[in-house]
Amino acid sequence: MTDEKMALFELIEKRADVDFIREMLAFAADRLMGFEVEGATGAALGAKSPDRLAQRNGYRERAWDTRVGTIDLKIPRLRTGSYLPSFLDPRKTAEKALVAVIQEAYVQGVSTRSVDDLVRAMGAGGVSKSQVSRLVGEIDERVQAFLNRPIEGEWPYLWIDATYIKARNGGRVASTAVIVAVGVNTEGRREVLGVGTGPSEAEPFWTTFLRSLADRGLRGVKLVIADDHKGLRAAASRVLHTGQQRCRVHWMRNALAPVGTRQRATVAAMLRTIFAQDEEAGAREQWRKIADALRPRFKTTAELMDRSENDVLAYMAFPKQHWPQISSTNPLERLNKEIKRRADVVGIFPNDDSIIRLVGALMLEQTDEWAVQRRYMTLETLAPISDDPFVSLPGVTG
Repeated sequence: MTDEKMALFELIEKRADVDFIREMLAFAADRLMGFEVEGATGAALGAKSPDRLAQRNGYRERAWDTRVGTIDLKIPRLRTGSYLPSFLDPRKTAEKALVAVIQEAYVQGVSTRSVDDLVRAMGAGGVSKSQVSRLVGEIDERVQAFLNRPIEGEWPYLWIDATYIKARNGGRVASTAVIVAVGVNTEGRREVLGVGTGPSEAEPFWTTFLRSLADRGLRGVKLVIADDHKGLRAAASRVLHTGQQRCRVHWMRNALAPVGTRQRATVAAMLRTIFAQDEEAGAREQWRKIADALRPRFKTTAELMDRSENDVLAYMAFPKQHWPQISSTNPLERLNKEIKRRADVVGIFPNDDSIIRLVGALMLEQTDEWAVQRRYMTLETLAPISDDPFVSLPGVTG
């Protein structure tokens, strides 16, 4: 068995995204039973055909124990003869093949031929290329519905970050930027608002990505939080009419890069005194003092400070309760790590569509998870920056 196949099954056995995979597995099992019964009866469900071989006769329920939990199946019954799904045959490894099909569609997004070859290699040769293509297409439909849904309400904060993965493009392997945009609305809820891919981070790329969000209804953005991506600042100003907060964590790394190893801890401590200030005016005053103090020995760092003060301290113009979240792109770190973990399983993606399938499915699940968690920010702290501020109603007296 190849390393790639082993990695797919290890994801299952480690219970990665179990609920989502179980849902997809149940969905796939239902579709595959439909394919098999269609072949056994000679006609699709509800279709009239002179070639029909048998009639359907309702369903019977059966529990199917898999490595991702028990799935309740509704197995079609026939008026003449009997039908048992091929993946329930204990002599076959079809359950593994079926899980692999879902993992390929959900995690890897490889070509139809590769999926079919994997299924056949593992003992489930009854799945045709057209059936696999239909299954993958329906999963893609779910992902695209999520990524293209209307964006309603106001979204004061928008975090954007890029992760780089390998993909084939025009016969060669190239590094592709995968962009994820996460917003917080005036109700304090987080959602993944968009996913995009591109060969570069130039201004036209960012403009196209942000316009796609605006066309879906994104409005009310007060601050974009991102790293110092080329072209993003101009695109944010032009499309969203807002400023940008440069990720403070990444900026610190850039500021310390020219500093020698022995002096790095001292310079880092000096820079941290800026962010320890309780108000914006004090932070800006401290910023200039530190820049002047570093200038004689660390000119490059001081010049970086001269250029980036407004970008790095932009977050201080917003409610102090939000500072820990909006001063950096750290809230996206977990998402990026998960994307990289899954991308490492794939190695090299065959195309951009397969990237969107992976990242889109992950982001759909993450947004669902956030929907049942408590608010990321409170209504009271968001009210001062909302165009439609929260109104506190008086209590009802008896």
